[in-house]
Amino acid sequence: MWKTRSVAGISGKSQILFALVFTTRYLDLFTSFVSIYNTCMKVFFISASYFTLFLMYHKFKATYDSNHDTFRIEFLVVPVGGLAFLVNHEFAPLEILWTFSIYLESVAILPQLFMVSKTGEAETITSHYLFALGSYRGLYLLNWIYRYYFEGFFDLIAVVAGVVQTILYCDFFYLYITKGKGSLLFTNNEIVFKDSAPLLEV
Repeated sequence: MWKTRSVAGISGKSQILFALVFTTRYLDLFTSFVSIYNTCMKVFFISASYFTLFLMYHKFKATYDSNHDTFRIEFLVVPVGGLAFLVNHEFAPLEILWTFSIYLESVAILPQLFMVSKTGEAETITSHYLFALGSYRGLYLLNWIYRYYFEGFFDLIAVVAGVVQTILYCDFFYLYITKGKGSLLFTNNEIVFKDSAPLLEV
């Protein structure tokens, strides 16, 4: 964003959801201390998410495509909030907020995917951004598998949410890896990369 001086193709609605995810997940900054590294990373995630919002809605507002970024995020936040109250590890404020952040992160990318499908195209930088987000969650899944086999650790809430999030990226991953890393086009309910033949229907 800073290099191109543009936020074109990026969903502000998804960024709002990610900011909410990191804020609710890391409120334990005020109640517990694990390590300097842990604290710094939490502060970085929260700061970066709000800095991104500043760039989108103020600094580079002129390049933001609000006409196509129309996903109703309350349709995600309200059900996820209700689910967090009903299904959690412990009925305590911080635990409910943590659970809420896990559930919300699994669907936070939907406004971005909705925006891409609505505009009919995702530029190269947006494609890289989506791949990076999906890869991040995929690495989490590998970490959970490792911890289950070597430490006996298993968190059903986190694993199910992670699987749901990864599934949302499956079509995009397949095309990104097999058809190159360029721009995406959405035509006649098909996803294709520019200068390539249709490969996968959605």
